[in-house]
Amino acid sequence: MIYADRRSGLLYLMPFLLGLLAFTLFPFVASLLLSLSDYQLQDPVGEAGFIGAANYAAMAQDPTFHRSLGVTVVYVLVTVPLKLAFALFIAFVLNFRLRAIGLFRTAYYLPSILGGSVAIAVVWRYVFAGDGLLNQALEAIGLDGVNWLGEPGYAMATIVALRLWQFGSAMVVFLAGLQAIPDDLYEAARLDGASLWQTFLRVTLPLLTPVIFFNFIMQMVQAFQEFNGPYIITGGGPLKSTYLLPMMIYEEAFKYFDVGYASALSWALFTIIAVLTAIAFLSSKYWVFYANERGDDA
Repeated sequence: MIYADRRSGLLYLMPFLLGLLAFTLFPFVASLLLSLSDYQLQDPVGEAGFIGAANYAAMAQDPTFHRSLGVTVVYVLVTVPLKLAFALFIAFVLNFRLRAIGLFRTAYYLPSILGGSVAIAVVWRYVFAGDGLLNQALEAIGLDGVNWLGEPGYAMATIVALRLWQFGSAMVVFLAGLQAIPDDLYEAARLDGASLWQTFLRVTLPLLTPVIFFNFIMQMVQAFQEFNGPYIITGGGPLKSTYLLPMMIYEEAFKYFDVGYASALSWALFTIIAVLTAIAFLSSKYWVFYANERGDDA
C-alpha cells in the first residue's frame, strides 16, 4: 500500500520533474558547457570546440562588457530603492479604510500586469519620442520639448520611469504585510502619545522588514534581468547609455551568433545576482525582524 502511494505520488510529480529537467536543469548545464566553447549559432550541432575559460578571459578585456555592466548596476541602484519606496508609500495609503478602496487597489495594480509587455514598451516609446505625447503636452503649455530618447541621461530616465510604473506587485506584497500587523500595537503606540511618523518608524517599519527583504530580493533579481523595455524603447542607445547586460547577451547570441560568449555573459550575470543575493541573506540577520524571534528568545 505504501509502495502504491509512493508510485502515485511520483506519477503526479512527473510533469513537474520532466519540465524541471527539460526546461531548467538541461539549459542550465548546457549554457555552462557552451560558455567553455567557441560555439557559433550557425555551426552544426556538435561542432563546438572546447576553449576553457577563454570566453571569460575575453570578457575581462571587453570594454563593451564593462560599459554594459556599469549601466546595469546604475539601473539597479536607481530603480530598486525608488520602486520599493514608491510601492511602500502607495501601499501605506491604500491600507486606510477608504470608500471604494478595492477599486483603487485594482487600478494601482494594473500597471504591474501590463508594464512588462511589448505593447506598453511601444506605447512608452511613442510617448517619449521627439514628437510624442509628452513633448506635445510640454509645448502646449509653452515649454520646449526634450530629446528624451536622444540624450543619455534622459534616455536612462525613460526606462527607469517605466520600471517604477510597474510597482503593483511590490505594492500588493507590502499591503499584505501592512494588514498582517496587529491593530493592538498601533493602539498601544497611540496611547503612548506616538505620532503617525513615530508609529511608522517604531512599529510599522520593524515589523515590515521581512516583507521589505523579500521585495528587495525579487526586485533586484528582476532589475538585473530587465530586457523588454530598454530594448524596444531605446535599443541600448544613445551611445550605449541604456545598454543593459541582458541586451548584450541577446545581441551576442542572436546578432553576432557567438553563443559561447553569450553563455559566458549569462553566467557572469548569474554569478553577480547569486553573490548579491547571498550578501543580502547574510546581512538580513542584522536588520530583518521576525515577530516570533522575541518569543523564542524569551
